[in-house]
Amino acid sequence: MAQRIRSMTEGSPIRLLISFALPLMVGNVFQQLYTVVDTAVVGQFVGVSALASLGAADSPNWGVLGIIQGLTQGFSILMAQHFGAKDYRELSRSVGASVTLCLVFTVLVGGQLWAEPLLRLLNTPQDVLPGALLYLRIVYGGIPAIMAYNFLAAILRALGDAKTPLYAIVVAALMNVALDLLFVVGFHWGIAGAAIATVVSQVASAVYCFFNVRKITILQVLPGDLKPSRDLTLTLLKLGFPMALQNAIIAMGSMVVQFVINGYGMLFLAGFTATNKLYGLLEIAATSYGFAVTSYVGQNLGARLVNRIKRGQRAAAVVAFLTSVVIAAAMLLFGRLVLGLFISGEPAEVEASLDIAYHYLSIMSVCLPILYMLHIYRSALMGLGDTVVPMLSGFAEMVVRIGVALLLPLVMGQEGIYYAEVGAWTAAAILLVAAYYARMRALSRRKGFALDEKN
Repeated sequence: MAQRIRSMTEGSPIRLLISFALPLMVGNVFQQLYTVVDTAVVGQFVGVSALASLGAADSPNWGVLGIIQGLTQGFSILMAQHFGAKDYRELSRSVGASVTLCLVFTVLVGGQLWAEPLLRLLNTPQDVLPGALLYLRIVYGGIPAIMAYNFLAAILRALGDAKTPLYAIVVAALMNVALDLLFVVGFHWGIAGAAIATVVSQVASAVYCFFNVRKITILQVLPGDLKPSRDLTLTLLKLGFPMALQNAIIAMGSMVVQFVINGYGMLFLAGFTATNKLYGLLEIAATSYGFAVTSYVGQNLGARLVNRIKRGQRAAAVVAFLTSVVIAAAMLLFGRLVLGLFISGEPAEVEASLDIAYHYLSIMSVCLPILYMLHIYRSALMGLGDTVVPMLSGFAEMVVRIGVALLLPLVMGQEGIYYAEVGAWTAAAILLVAAYYARMRALSRRKGFALDEKN
């Protein structure tokens, strides 16, 4: 099979970014099937209470996933820079060192010991707690597979290959749909069936990526590379740890919001759960453009092409803004219909939960361009090797999200909780945009960087 890795240091920036992002978008659509299908099948065939259980497990589950994604994406920044500089020996060393660090963090993030105390701390309703805990127990058991897939996919994306992670996710998502129907509808395993289907599918995606990474000939990871030097370990941790911490901080803010939402009862929780599952669909293009920008900026930083970075970033911002407008319009027009797929039960319960879900979705849709700018500028800073400001933006998100969730309902009632998310986006986006332009001005003044380019 021909290798799909490619350099992003030559050619039209906008064409490269879009061609890189499109497979990621398709892959992310299929990846969202993990949670969307779980939610739809459980909501339709098990009921509103089970749907609320999935919602209660959502923020603790995302917290672990966010830490893993932050680490692996941070590690991939160094890989992209070495690849852009065509330093394949250092690229292999960074991959080997990252393998060791990923193994260590797989053990550390665990989750089984603190799953129940965390759910209780979040004020999870008693009629929802058993189902939420069961789901987390099973999904946390699949953490090694989650780490493996995210790390292997990060390697591929750093080297310009967005298609292999796409194929892995397509296979896994289709498997997840089939297993959800088999385990939940056929075997009547309920929430446990949805969780088991997700874990098995994640194992399949990790295995697929592993065999494809092994075929990359420029990667020659030697046994000694698995014992990283102190300097290399510190470099990787400097890139990966702030990203993991950023996602952990964001997750903490989400958990406080979850605490407030849990206090409004099962129907309100079910409505928020339905919208939060669609949140992943709203964000698909943003995360895809973000991965493309990180790889693009990282490779061009390695090649020391400053103006090319600026051109690509401008193009990414325009495309992302236009995409967010189209998605927002679609959600406003068809969102209520889509949300109805997640909720079943007594007509009065369904109508009440659906009203809550669509109101929340409408607010997020109107503010969607802010979220897209957040992703584009945060990803550019990461590609430049700056993971500290993105971490600080996560802290800003947490502070605003918690502040709005706790204070605004005192003034507006439950209406105030709807604005916690968009308030957090706004605070982070302002910080990231300002930091990016300051960083680029400083980079333009550094010696050894080409301000003019031939391509």
